[in-house]
Amino acid sequence: MIVNFIDRVGEWNPQLFRELKGRFKPFNVLIAVASSLLLQIIVFLFQLREFPDDKYSLRANYCTLKQGYQNQEQQLFHQQELLYQKIANYRQIKLSDNTIIPNLEAEVKQIGTEITKLEKYLSQNICPPDQINWQLWWRDHWEYFFLTFSVIFVFTLLVAGTYSLISDLAKEEQRGTLNFIRLSPQSETTILTGKILGVPSLIYLFVLTAIPLHFWAGHSAKIASSYIVSYYIILVASSIFFYSAALLFGLVSRWFSSFQPWLGSGAVLLFLFLTMTVVSSYTNINNPLAWFRLFSPWEITAYLFPNLFRVYNGSAMENLQIFYVPIGKNLVSLVSIHLINYGICTYGIWQAMKRCFRNPNATILSKGQSYLFIAFSQFMFVGLAMQNIERSKQDVDMIAVVAFLNLALVLCLIAILSPHRQTVQDWARYRHQNQRNKSLWQDLFSGEKSPALMAIAINLVIATIPLIVWISLLPEDLSTSDFGKLKALLAIALSISLMMICATIAQLMLLMKNPKRHIFSIGTVAVVMFLPPIIFQSLGIYASKNPTIWLFSTFPWAAIEYSEATTIFMALLAEFTVLALLNFQLTRQVKVLGESATKALLAGRS
Repeated sequence: MIVNFIDRVGEWNPQLFRELKGRFKPFNVLIAVASSLLLQIIVFLFQLREFPDDKYSLRANYCTLKQGYQNQEQQLFHQQELLYQKIANYRQIKLSDNTIIPNLEAEVKQIGTEITKLEKYLSQNICPPDQINWQLWWRDHWEYFFLTFSVIFVFTLLVAGTYSLISDLAKEEQRGTLNFIRLSPQSETTILTGKILGVPSLIYLFVLTAIPLHFWAGHSAKIASSYIVSYYIILVASSIFFYSAALLFGLVSRWFSSFQPWLGSGAVLLFLFLTMTVVSSYTNINNPLAWFRLFSPWEITAYLFPNLFRVYNGSAMENLQIFYVPIGKNLVSLVSIHLINYGICTYGIWQAMKRCFRNPNATILSKGQSYLFIAFSQFMFVGLAMQNIERSKQDVDMIAVVAFLNLALVLCLIAILSPHRQTVQDWARYRHQNQRNKSLWQDLFSGEKSPALMAIAINLVIATIPLIVWISLLPEDLSTSDFGKLKALLAIALSISLMMICATIAQLMLLMKNPKRHIFSIGTVAVVMFLPPIIFQSLGIYASKNPTIWLFSTFPWAAIEYSEATTIFMALLAEFTVLALLNFQLTRQVKVLGESATKALLAGRS
């Protein structure tokens, strides 16, 4: 039956046929099914260790007599406490009647004797079998089984699945078979879909074997079927997202060699543990950083099954709002926003995979795709932070968080979009030979091989427009901030100029002949950005005492609140001057590369 199924699959997707044929061996299938069944038995029997036996205590959770004895015990302790309080009061007023306090002490002793007898009775007697709430015990038992496998499914699919996909790509690259796959007539979508469906197929079989009992356990635990189905839908969507990201990572990180799968799956494991900690701590969901929490399946799992993380006060997702729309108040809207977020990001990853699969030397994103990526990220950042714009201190804090996230995203785009020496040389030669065929500005805006400085600048503009509007709408009197609107806008201008300087330096380094130029590029940018602040801190030159020096460094934001507006303008002018000189050198170097390439081509033809 399995052979016939695989043959039918081969007619639809040859790559999936190849993956399934190599993995669906009888022994492998037997191991996957047997391990899943064995784990189900172990989890089921593990909870049975608490099965009420003939020595089940009266204090145990499922004994119906427990509450009555607890109430009786609490009443005795309460009476004892009142007597102690009376004794203390009578001793303070020093009564002439000496019989009151001894009588009260005798009552305390009598109550103590009753408490001792009650505790002895509870410890020596067992709960009658007919007084055990068997229905509640089995409900909790099935809930334990259901929640345990809900966690197992997440870690198995996301961690083990990403490891297998990245490891498979690394092995294909080492054997040289990946290039043959690239040359096959199949489309990129067919090949990559075959990888995602076929490589973790034994993991899918392991999970699918446990799904029937898992669903039955949830149903027996009185969990709504709509909640269980919602969990499955989110699990599938998150798996597709992480598997797509794993394939992209495997395609663009060939230099890690055999360390690739460990690095990729380790990053996913760390992300799951961190987000699990955040979910259990009930932190605020309405802030820009919450966007990254939407990629974790734990958030929606905690919302659906509060007992998993002991979230008895309600999940943080219940307060989720985007542009004041109460997403978290409704299960359908909450599941929908997760699916929309997964869908959009997965679509973007697939576009990047298609670019990198056929041409390993291509940039991960095109310039046009980078504009959409930054625009979508700003939509999520601002939408999640919008709920906190009514209080000035939170405004300033949110602006700082969004600005920091944007700087990190732009630094990533600098590394992604900046082309290497050979690519720029080919573009420069084309421009040198065909100067009239295409507008230079259009080429810099959307060209595949042109330098990425204009694209970086456009992305910076897209990222800063929401911040500028936000700052402009703030109240005039920001009592919780040490600087006003003008300085805040100047800080954004300094950030833009500094990012452009870093982008230009990175592009210059990538034009070197050294084969390790990408390492030099990253290292140079890191030194330029972080070395001056470290030196200043080491020498005791603090921004509060020497703001002017810090303004002309690569970390001017620390000195904004201590500086005058005119000094900030001077620092901004200095950075623009440096940027102009660097771009002049870059233009000159690109021109030289184009002319030398053209001369070499003409010399070869002659």
